[in-house]
Amino acid sequence: MTKVLVIGGHGRVALQVERLLAGRGDEVDAVIRNPEHAEDVAATGANPVVADVETLDVDALAELIAGHDAVVWSAGAGGGNPERTRAVDHDAAVRSMDAAERAGVRRYVMVSYFGSRVDHRVPADSAFRHYADAKADADEHLRSTGLDYTILGPSTLADGPGTGRIDTTGEESGQVDRADVAAVVVATLDEPATIGRTIRFNNGDTPIAEALRG
Repeated sequence: MTKVLVIGGHGRVALQVERLLAGRGDEVDAVIRNPEHAEDVAATGANPVVADVETLDVDALAELIAGHDAVVWSAGAGGGNPERTRAVDHDAAVRSMDAAERAGVRRYVMVSYFGSRVDHRVPADSAFRHYADAKADADEHLRSTGLDYTILGPSTLADGPGTGRIDTTGEESGQVDRADVAAVVVATLDEPATIGRTIRFNNGDTPIAEALRG
C-alpha cells in the first residue's frame, strides 16, 4: 500500500485520482482549502485534509507531507488574478517541493500542462501570460531539486470517459480526457521510468502504461 498526498484535492482531475488510488487500496490524503469540499473528497475514499497551501510556510508544509510515500501537486488558483496565480501556481508549489525535500519524501508528481516551458511565447498582453509564467517557473524549480519528480503535461482537458490510451509523441497540444489524465497520474506513481522526465500527452492509441515507459 502506498500513502499519497494529493494537493488540490477537490479538482476535477484530483477527485478521479483519489478514487483510483483509494479503489486499489492506497491510503490517500487530499488537501483542500474549503471544508465544504470534504464530503466530495471523502466520497472518493480519500481522507480530506483542510489546509490552505497558499498561506503555509515550508515548515508547515513539511509537516503535512511527512510520512507519505509520494506527493501529487494538482492545485491551481484557477487563473484570472495574476497575484493569486503566482502565489499558488508558483510560490506555494515551490514551497511544497522544498518541503517534500525537507520531509524526506522524494517522489513528487506535478500536474502541469502541455505548453509549460520557459520559452512558451505567450504574448505579454495575454490574460494567460501570468499563468504560463508561474507554471513554467515552478516546473523549472522542480527540475532543479533532488526530488524523484515527474512533470505531466496534459493537453486541453475534456470530460470524456477516458480511453486508457494516450500519445506522448505529439508536438502540438490537442485534447485529452480528464479520466485519462487521472489514470496517467496513477500509472506514473507506479512507473520508475517516469522519474526525471517531463511527459506531454494527448489522446492517443498507446496504452497508458506502455506510453509512460517511453
